[in-house]
Amino acid sequence: MRYGFGIDVGGTTIKLAFLDEKGTMKDKWEIPTRTEEGGKNVLPDIAAAVKAYMAKENLTNEQIIGIGIGVPGPISDEGIVNKCVNLGWDRVELHKELSALTGLNVKGGNDANVAALGECWLGGGQGAANLVMATLGTGVGGGIVVGGRIIAGFHGAGGEIGHFTVNPEEEEACGCGKHGCVEQYCSATGVVRLTRRYLAAHDTPSILRGTDYECKDVFAAAGKGDEAAKAVLEQVFELLGRFLANIACVTDPEVIVLGGGVSKAGQVLLDGVNKYYQKYAFHACRSTRITLATLGNDAGAYGAFKLALDEFGA
Repeated sequence: MRYGFGIDVGGTTIKLAFLDEKGTMKDKWEIPTRTEEGGKNVLPDIAAAVKAYMAKENLTNEQIIGIGIGVPGPISDEGIVNKCVNLGWDRVELHKELSALTGLNVKGGNDANVAALGECWLGGGQGAANLVMATLGTGVGGGIVVGGRIIAGFHGAGGEIGHFTVNPEEEEACGCGKHGCVEQYCSATGVVRLTRRYLAAHDTPSILRGTDYECKDVFAAAGKGDEAAKAVLEQVFELLGRFLANIACVTDPEVIVLGGGVSKAGQVLLDGVNKYYQKYAFHACRSTRITLATLGNDAGAYGAFKLALDEFGA
């Protein structure tokens, strides 16, 4: 049996997992992400953690397939990271540098793409070779898998579906600098933003008025019959359903997986989105299944390891 590491690098913590070649997670742990001084400690800290684990378990380099790693930024197929604000990186040759530090094969990918690969392999999209994942959290991330492989694109920005423009008339800027991105409406913060707009423009009674509500509170209010909350979520469902239908015209996925904090709404979200997906989807894509992510915070580690397994496991 051979093994490998799946690593999910975040701005606060780095999640590390040790897996066997069948995808069984044998162990997992976290270390802090030290982003000071341009993130110069991030890769040495990862290397130290991997080497310490191998020493503890008496593992040799020959037993290790490689290290798969997901990072929160665009990365080319050759492993070149061009700016990663969350880590303080400018230009980092990820494959070359981490391999030099560990003596192991390294394959990296964008964290959202890697999470999509994890869900495709062992999660909500298990068994599908063609998948789109939309992660609805503080922002909207995504990943596209075609033929079992991540679509990273020429600049490493493939799958940045959260910055698909859905409203060119939007006056407020998205965090990316553009206007009208899907992230501004369908993320957790986007739902709150739409709710504030709706309550300011309408006099519809609502239990949300005068409270410090979050996205989950809007869903809860709608579940209790709050007309304002229901109207806001209908906007969100239509935007998301139409957006995913447009994505499907390009990628024709077998399954669309919804993850992130907003996906905790469960069946309400699936039903709402699917109604509008069916309305806007090209007829050949209407059978696409929309489901929920199942791997949670481990999706990135599973997907990262799968990157290494596909690249070096033969």
